[in-house]
Amino acid sequence: MRHCLPLIARSLENNWVTGESRSTGRAERTSVREHVRPSQTHAEEVVANAPGENFPVALRLLPARHRRHLTNLYFFARLTDDLGDEARDAGADTEADVTALRLRLLDELAADVDRIYSGGIPQPPQSPVMRAMAETVRECGVPAQPLLDLIEANRQDQRVTRYPAYPDLERYCELSANPVGQIVLYIFGVATAERIALSDNICTALQLAEHWQDVAEDLGNGRIYLPGEDLERFGCTEADLAAPAANEAVRQLMIFETNRASRLLDQGAPLVGTLRGAARLAVAGYLAGGRAALAAIRRQRYDVLTGTPRGRKPRLAAELVMAYLRGR
Repeated sequence: MRHCLPLIARSLENNWVTGESRSTGRAERTSVREHVRPSQTHAEEVVANAPGENFPVALRLLPARHRRHLTNLYFFARLTDDLGDEARDAGADTEADVTALRLRLLDELAADVDRIYSGGIPQPPQSPVMRAMAETVRECGVPAQPLLDLIEANRQDQRVTRYPAYPDLERYCELSANPVGQIVLYIFGVATAERIALSDNICTALQLAEHWQDVAEDLGNGRIYLPGEDLERFGCTEADLAAPAANEAVRQLMIFETNRASRLLDQGAPLVGTLRGAARLAVAGYLAGGRAALAAIRRQRYDVLTGTPRGRKPRLAAELVMAYLRGR
């Protein structure tokens, strides 16, 4: 699963956080403690250059204190993602074994979250990534629930591979995407109930955009995030999604889903206008990333099966400037 955090990068060029084995090409780990936090400078460099991201758009332009906390959040979300999607062990012979391992590691991570909020009693968080996140929690007043929700989303990915109706997918986004925006608001010290509601719309839209870009990749991993009721409505089958190119039914489905995500972005967009300075820049960057991603799907004529649509940097920059200046 990829979160809306800046919609978590497909890959990192180095194995600082993922623990990826260069010889096997897969992540092999047995404990959350094995994850090593990179230096802050290198972390920001990786985040800022991660491909396909909505998050790093404005990272380099933000004050150092915000960059540090956003980078901590990025690596927490990235660690959570990797445990839910990539963790394997030499002794895991079956899919059930892999699932059990991932659930155990996610439980370890949740225990580290509990240690943060217990003040490190009787012991501090075990993972270096979580010790860094503890600094952000302490300095920014981040509540526990968004962190636990992100972990729960990855647990859900071990159990759920299909979503019968859109409300089911929306509830998943409430766990996998919306908490990221909420934490970002706390990092900037601007979290209010009204802003969180607007942020939730943006983050759900970003998560949907990510899924729509990655229909073929998700299917290859055994997951379909397109609601079953929508597949049925447009006469699409799983075989259609497995084809090398989109047929007319798939294109019509993707038009519908892309417009749905676009409306959600527009509903959340007024959040930008309530913010000032660095917070306004960061949120405008998220919004711009989502709009550029949806524009890429449209530019590819809604054929998300021949290749993953990617937003172009000029379009991203233009959307960022417009969102920042217009406040939406």
